[in-house]
Amino acid sequence: MVSYVGYRPDTLTITNPSAEVSVTLRTETTLQEVVVQASTTQIDRMSPIQTELLTTRTLAKAACCNLSESFETNASVSVSYSDAVTGAKQIQMLGLSGNYVQTNIENIPTIRGLASTFGLNYVPGTWISTIDIGKGVGSVVNGYEGMAGQINVELQKPDARERVYANAYVNSFGRVEGNLNLSKPLNDRWSVGVLSHASTLRNQIDQNSDGFMDLPLYTQYNGIMRAKYSSERFMTQFGVKALYEDRLGGQASQSVMPGAPRYTFTNVTRRYEWFSKTAKLYPEQPYKGLGFILNAVHHDQNSRFGFTPYDGRQQSLYGNLIYQSIIGNTNHSFKAGISYLLDDYRERYRDTLMTRTESVPGVFGEYTYKYLEKFTMVAGARADFHNLFGTQLTPRLHLKYDLNENVSLRASMGRGFRVPNALAENYGYLVSSRTVFFTGKLRPEISWNYGISLTNEFNLFGEKASLILDYYRTDFQNQLVVDLEHPGELNFYNLSGKSFSNSFQAELNYEPVKRLEFKLAYRLFDVRQSMGAPFGESVLLPRMMVSRDRVLFNAGYALPYDKWKVDVTVQWNGPRRIPTMQRDNSHDYTTHQNTHDYSYRNMIWENTPGFYNVNAQVSRAFRDWEVYLGGENLTGFRQLNPIVAPQNPFGREFDAAGRAWGPITGRMIYAGFRYKLKY
Repeated sequence: MVSYVGYRPDTLTITNPSAEVSVTLRTETTLQEVVVQASTTQIDRMSPIQTELLTTRTLAKAACCNLSESFETNASVSVSYSDAVTGAKQIQMLGLSGNYVQTNIENIPTIRGLASTFGLNYVPGTWISTIDIGKGVGSVVNGYEGMAGQINVELQKPDARERVYANAYVNSFGRVEGNLNLSKPLNDRWSVGVLSHASTLRNQIDQNSDGFMDLPLYTQYNGIMRAKYSSERFMTQFGVKALYEDRLGGQASQSVMPGAPRYTFTNVTRRYEWFSKTAKLYPEQPYKGLGFILNAVHHDQNSRFGFTPYDGRQQSLYGNLIYQSIIGNTNHSFKAGISYLLDDYRERYRDTLMTRTESVPGVFGEYTYKYLEKFTMVAGARADFHNLFGTQLTPRLHLKYDLNENVSLRASMGRGFRVPNALAENYGYLVSSRTVFFTGKLRPEISWNYGISLTNEFNLFGEKASLILDYYRTDFQNQLVVDLEHPGELNFYNLSGKSFSNSFQAELNYEPVKRLEFKLAYRLFDVRQSMGAPFGESVLLPRMMVSRDRVLFNAGYALPYDKWKVDVTVQWNGPRRIPTMQRDNSHDYTTHQNTHDYSYRNMIWENTPGFYNVNAQVSRAFRDWEVYLGGENLTGFRQLNPIVAPQNPFGREFDAAGRAWGPITGRMIYAGFRYKLKY
């Protein structure tokens, strides 16, 4: 007889006393299945940094084929194509480009340097488990480069519940994609995992009949092999990543007359990484820990824009040693450590060779004070000893105060520092006949960011709702100015004057009935930059290609157990500035000499029209399967003429990026499936 309090006793007849017997008792009251779920978008209530959490449920609202497509239902981050040829995507946050957002993969700085061009495409959506979006300056523990925010992406782990996760996707443009995640526990401590991806697009699309492919043809192979060891006192993860991608864009083959030169864009990228994360744990002192992160990268890419070559190689080494503990009690805690970053760049554009080696050891410390679970202060500072630009000090402060259990007020301020990679971060502008000019020795970018936010969770008509208000300002002490105002030129120079970004956002989340969620958000940007220093002027102008207003509405409904899910997202993108300076024949574009002065003060520019973008998806879940059907840009809106002078791509007027501001392609329909086999 086998019995236990709260369970029904059971009686078994044992015929072989030496056999092992396993007995499962039933509870006195057998419960039906219990489902615990949260809303698709959440604010981290514990963190003093304004942090938004995107879960796999959020990512499943759209196709989410890679990281660049993971923000379609998010109001804080917007994504757009950087030009009309390469297919490179860039994000914007707080009115600034993604170069000012530190994007980490499992707390390892990853999308930076030469990877800033196509790096968002290198993280498949099915690999992602969560995305944390932090606004303003982040923790000094993660480095000095996060000037406008931090994004941390957590990938599926080797000990994940899904032993097998398979995904396939196809869309109406001809893009085909397959993903396979495998995880296997070897024993109680060891587990191994594989994340794999392959995708391709081989269909030439030219919807506006300008002779240029609207999307580049490409093939990508991408994979990670990793292992994890976990015990009571020690944990480690390590693995390797490998990626190969080739792209072909430019004029469609059928649009070129026989014997005429064809303008093509090509890019081949090979990227390899090795990473490890090790932690020493103290079970009897859970507040104490010692961790070490190590990452090595080799990134090599070879590009050609028509007859113009651009080749880049980056080799990086990153290490971060972190120790955390308390001072007296858990109201006073701290983190301290040392870091090291080595970047070796070798770029060749046309006949110009550009090399740079950055060696940056650093030390940091961060103190956290908590008072009665109502007030939290995080004060941190780091000192980095840059071999090229000297010692850089980075102070940062975060405050959080809970007015009551439903209302939280946050504030932050801090300094950011980064060394720009002018060509890699403005890759799309090279698809043009512009002549590149560097005026003076480019200095590091330095900024101060200040922010305040209010989060209020309340009941609206008897149902739960939340309201998030935030305001952030970024002031630059120095900035790389990317000046396209002169036709035929791409000018890089240091800031002389002011440059700032003001960002305000209001977001309302509401669940009027069970399983029906609404999100309504409005975002306002005021972004300005002084321009014209090399030409004897310093005029404060609105930043080019930044929409002043953006409105996002998302509605999602799910039947019980998520058998059917329907999601609709509507975005309105407000007008943005594009320059219309006229070419002056008295200007010598080969020597960069003006015989006629341009006036930034009297410059003529135009604003693009605002436009709507509608995306929708419906999915049906079975026991282990889920199928989905969706569409993007369902209104079919697209910019009709994103390329200037496409009929003469080797002429001096050709430009595929300077006036590309809207969707290049029209309506797109997609379908796919997900298969999960859990433990």
